Amino acid sequence: MKRSISLLTFAGAAVGAPAMAADLNVTVEVPKLNVAEYHKPYVAIWIENPADSTAAGTLAVWYDAKNREDNGAKWLKDMRQWWRKAGREMSFPADGVSGATRAPGPHKLVFSGAKGALKSLKPGQYNLVVEAAREVGGHEAVRVPFAWGKPGKPASAKGSAELGAVTVSVK
Repeated sequence: MKRSISLLTFAGAAVGAPAMAADLNVTVEVPKLNVAEYHKPYVAIWIENPADSTAAGTLAVWYDAKNREDNGAKWLKDMRQWWRKAGREMSFPADGVSGATRAPGPHKLVFSGAKGALKSLKPGQYNLVVEAAREVGGHEAVRVPFAWGKPGKPASAKGSAELGAVTVSVK
C-alpha cells in the first residue's frame, strides 16, 4: 500500500509540473510585394519580456551571410529594436541562430525547448517578436504574446507591409 501511494504522489507531482522540454512552433509569412526592386528581408526572431521589453533570447536571424567581405552582417543593425536589445552583443554568424534570407511565403520553424534561448527560459508570459528590414523597402516589427511552460492555443498577429501573419504555439 505504501508503495502505491508514493507512486501516485510522484505521478501527481509530474502532471502538475510545467513541460520544460516543450517546443515553440512559429510560422512567419514573408509577403510577396509588388515593387520594382525587391530584396528579401533581413529578419530577427526573438523572445521579449513584456514587463520591461528586454530580450530573453534570440531564436533566429536571417541575413545575407555570404555577402562579400561580410557586408551582410553590417546591415543587421537595420533591425533596430532587436539590434539595441540583443544583436549588438552577438557575434555572427551565430551557430544555430543565423540563416539565409527567405523568399516570400510562409516559413514554419520549430525551436526546441531543450536548446538555445529556450533552454533557460522560465515559465511565464512573453512576446515573440519578429522584426524585418528590407533594402529599398521598409521596416516592421510584429509582437505575439504567448505563455511559455504550458501548451496552449496558437496566438497570432499580422504585419501591415514587410511581414504577413506570425503565429506561435507551445507544444
